[in-house]
Amino acid sequence: MDIKQLLTKAIEASLLAGDEILKVYNTGFEVEQKADNSPLTIADKNAHDTICDILKVMPYPILSEEGKNIEYSERKEWDYFWMVDPLDGTKEFIKRNGEFTVNIALIHKQKSILGVIYIPVTRMLYFAAQGIGSFKLKIPTNYTTSINLSDLINQSQKLPIEHPNRKFTVVASRSHLSEETQMFVDGLKTIHKVIEFISTGSSIKLCLVAEGAADVYPRFAPTMEWDTAAGQAICEIAGKSVVDYDTNNALLYNKENLLNRWFSVI
Repeated sequence: MDIKQLLTKAIEASLLAGDEILKVYNTGFEVEQKADNSPLTIADKNAHDTICDILKVMPYPILSEEGKNIEYSERKEWDYFWMVDPLDGTKEFIKRNGEFTVNIALIHKQKSILGVIYIPVTRMLYFAAQGIGSFKLKIPTNYTTSINLSDLINQSQKLPIEHPNRKFTVVASRSHLSEETQMFVDGLKTIHKVIEFISTGSSIKLCLVAEGAADVYPRFAPTMEWDTAAGQAICEIAGKSVVDYDTNNALLYNKENLLNRWFSVI
């Protein structure tokens, strides 16, 4: 199938899933625990169902955090598949700080070749596909679900974006700043006289490196494949790298164990 059609459908799915999440997010909810009937769980499930309804017309299977128990014996035969995190940023959702995202990626032979990340609260969309480019766009409140990819690209900023006179900037997790990450940042301070530090949640961190707002995102703490797949496509197509700490190569997907190793985005 044409990659432009695939990207268009992924964008449509991410926007509609974001709308479903906001329906719950804007209710003034309280969350004491992640129970099956909690607002967080409802938002996650509704977003997942919306994405699956749209992507099921595509000829590829879907691997989502909601359906993570698919056996590797089945998954390893997949040539192409969708990797989905319908609501990335659990703690950010509960804290109501807006730093959560919808993540959709297309994986081909363990590599992420298409990525869409949507931040529902700010309506900021990042999207990329091989052969097309990597882009950033603020979605208007009156958008229609009839998406024209060429129009979106024409309205978007191509990544990376120039940020003249910016100091060396490190981006890290608001909720998961490990001791190893702090040591990495301390090491950078011996190289760079002044370091700016951005703390934010979910896959927004990869987007900030992709767009050139940050220089590095070190992640020396656990993540799953659906946390990084969309962001990796956006970063790599923008000319950045997502590097496995152990192998010094790009992160790979659809492993038997879906847990990522440590990595850096540069």
